[in-house]
Amino acid sequence: MAGLMSGFGCFTHAVVRAVPESLARDALRSGGLEVDLLKVQKEYEEYVSVLKHRLGLEVLELPADDALPDCVFVEDAAVVCGDTALVPRPGAPSRRRETEAVKAALTQLGLNIVEMSDESATLDGGDVLFTGREFFVGLSKRTNQRGAEILADAFKDYAVSTVPVRDALHLKSFCSMAGPGLIAIGSSEAAQKALKIQIHSWHRNAWILWDQDNRTAQSWKTMSWKSVTLRQSCRPLYPSAFCGVLARSQIPSKRF
Repeated sequence: MAGLMSGFGCFTHAVVRAVPESLARDALRSGGLEVDLLKVQKEYEEYVSVLKHRLGLEVLELPADDALPDCVFVEDAAVVCGDTALVPRPGAPSRRRETEAVKAALTQLGLNIVEMSDESATLDGGDVLFTGREFFVGLSKRTNQRGAEILADAFKDYAVSTVPVRDALHLKSFCSMAGPGLIAIGSSEAAQKALKIQIHSWHRNAWILWDQDNRTAQSWKTMSWKSVTLRQSCRPLYPSAFCGVLARSQIPSKRF
């Protein structure tokens, strides 16, 4: 696995957040989907077990907060690359307090914290796809151009390209990394529009077309649990658990 991980570094830590009971009742969602809270909690426990026992990571688990029903989606509350953690300003006002606990955890891990303090900027981590070479940032209902610009300032060693996201919540609602240089993308209209718009940038990566957008989040299941799952937090084996992961990797900030 070491060779397969070489594009993303060696991961040592993961940060997760427990499932609040308010998730099923109050979490933001589209499509009117019902949430089976018991199933989510079971899948979350299995998810954390995989991180600890199959991947051997040190897992820092943050407590659930019922006042923040979406807090289990920890990937939206930070973007981590190398030794730098960008603490964003989430697009949904009800989610902005989620960053407080995540920031404290990443500070505890010794990361360099960059905060998005510009009140005109919004960014959710679910709109940020890191390929190991560059960042793609989805411009969506939750992330705007100013948020993308601040991310580019925080990670100056990497190119940053924006991708218009239409008819989907986040960029990673329909695409994910499936390995170094390999992007999995769904077949929905929103996914294919994004692919056509960014084909000039995405040509540097191979890509896999999945028949359903939500299968892109499971691409790591057949890829031996490669480490980018931790950085991208793409819900690899248990997508319905709405879990995310952040990880610190043993790679220098400047790689290319």
